[in-house]
Amino acid sequence: MAAATSSIAPHLSCPSVSSSSKARKTSKATSFTFPSIGFVSSTSKSLRSLTATVNGNGTGSSLSARMVASSAVRAPVSLDFETSVFKKEKVSLAGYDEYIVRGGRDLFKHLPDAFKGIKQIGVIGWGSQGPAQAQNLRDSLVEAKSDIVVKIGLRKGSKSFEEARAVGFTEESGTLGDIWETISSSDLVLLLISDAAQADNYEKIFSHMKPNSILGLSHGFLLGHLQSMGLDFPKNISVVAVCPKGMGPSVRRLYVQGKEINGAGINASFAVHQDVDGRAADVALGWSVALGSPFTFATTLEQEYKSDIFGERGILLGAVHGIVESLFRRYTENGMSEDLAYKNTVECITGTISRTISTQGMLAVYNSLSEEGKKDFETAYSASFYPCMEILYECYEDVAAGSEIRSVVLAGRRFYDKEGLPAFPMGKIDQTRMWKVGERVRKSRPAGDLGPLYPFTAGVYVALMMAQIEILRKKGHSYSEIINESVIESVDSLNPFMHARGVSFMVDNCSTTARLGSRKWAPRFDYNLTQQALVAVDNGAPINKDLISNFFADPVHGAIEVCAQLRPTVDISVPEDADFVRPELRQSN
Repeated sequence: MAAATSSIAPHLSCPSVSSSSKARKTSKATSFTFPSIGFVSSTSKSLRSLTATVNGNGTGSSLSARMVASSAVRAPVSLDFETSVFKKEKVSLAGYDEYIVRGGRDLFKHLPDAFKGIKQIGVIGWGSQGPAQAQNLRDSLVEAKSDIVVKIGLRKGSKSFEEARAVGFTEESGTLGDIWETISSSDLVLLLISDAAQADNYEKIFSHMKPNSILGLSHGFLLGHLQSMGLDFPKNISVVAVCPKGMGPSVRRLYVQGKEINGAGINASFAVHQDVDGRAADVALGWSVALGSPFTFATTLEQEYKSDIFGERGILLGAVHGIVESLFRRYTENGMSEDLAYKNTVECITGTISRTISTQGMLAVYNSLSEEGKKDFETAYSASFYPCMEILYECYEDVAAGSEIRSVVLAGRRFYDKEGLPAFPMGKIDQTRMWKVGERVRKSRPAGDLGPLYPFTAGVYVALMMAQIEILRKKGHSYSEIINESVIESVDSLNPFMHARGVSFMVDNCSTTARLGSRKWAPRFDYNLTQQALVAVDNGAPINKDLISNFFADPVHGAIEVCAQLRPTVDISVPEDADFVRPELRQSN
């Protein structure tokens, strides 16, 4: 049987780009114009003069034998798509054309057309994404005056039935029921159970789906698992993905906040893996619009799971966990008080740095420092970039090879007794010294305090962010995916929650796949920074001026400037008692 066609046609957007600055694509044209919001773009006079100064002061360094990161990248795969319901726009990011659909509550009126032929949307699972997506979809469809039913499907005996009822889903109204009955009766099945559960139950799930129905995913993990066994999805269903670039509580929180201002939310990527009847792209875009996504960009299911699993082990969670542990230990060992060391690591990253990057970009972090602070930033950046990149490079290749996916599946099976061996569920990390200090700091923190801007911490964090951007760029990911996965999801979704409750709380309460990844990779980042970067600093290694110069001139800054204009229309508001514990974890506690 011939494979079903896709509504998204990938093609190379341009030939390979030379590392020469003359050969670099620098087109500034976009299909729409934005006012300046204070970024120092890669084409601004201030950046050119700054770059010229740095270039004129270049020196050798102990790292000069290594290849300096440049903007020479594999040309990203450009994903065009067709939609008969929504307006497609072209944006230019670092000289590459990409296509997006903007969101907004004014588009809800188009949802009945986007969901044509769909009478019931089954939301399977009540973990991180389930509650948020189910409520957003329901509310958006009500506003659109649609009679499409959003129904929650849960396993019999699940304690999550009570939580679903608490927000208005009931058996009596036909909006809450058994998982298998819900799958069998739904035209669009949103599979939002854990990755490990998908891997263990996919055959039964597929067998219950109606022919010509649509399977919706918010993560490409299942595709990676199937590929590792030489399998694919059944050919009699369409397969799409809408992947919010933030955890479920952020998706819901910003949707609620944005009700009065034509919507807010978390940006999302979408993909069409199979399209059996030509509806898939419009259905996926309608799903994303209904969630409140400010803008939706195209990807493939394979590119999504690679960037997502990699990202949560990197700057989204694992790497942040590792670098703050390393820096907290260094600062206290050098005589800094515990409270101040915590503020200069965690609070600095999750507060001031994140807000600055979110609204003004990475260059603004550097430009806001004193001259002495800029030297500390450059020292930390120069020493940290390659140690971070080494771990990120290894991590990406483990994800791409299927090793991380297999690790998650096996770990999930070790959570239960089997083969005569005891169960080994994940333990918590929040009882160690650093995280107890964090509890004390947050209790005495004034309302609205974003913490200090500590130059050395800023240099390490921005080096990590740039190293992750470079890995994804070299691996051919689109700028939309790179920026959302490495910048926006971090500073606009995860870090605000970590500022409210602490990094350890996030590590203990996010998705199973992310929790496992953080525990595995955070110690690697801690080790590399401690054994390589900090040793280089203590030994007086000179700053790699070429590396610093490339940071200032990187075209990603201009691309971030464009994406920032499409960010959520409000800053997420996270109270100190924000409850983003996954329901099953809250119930077990």
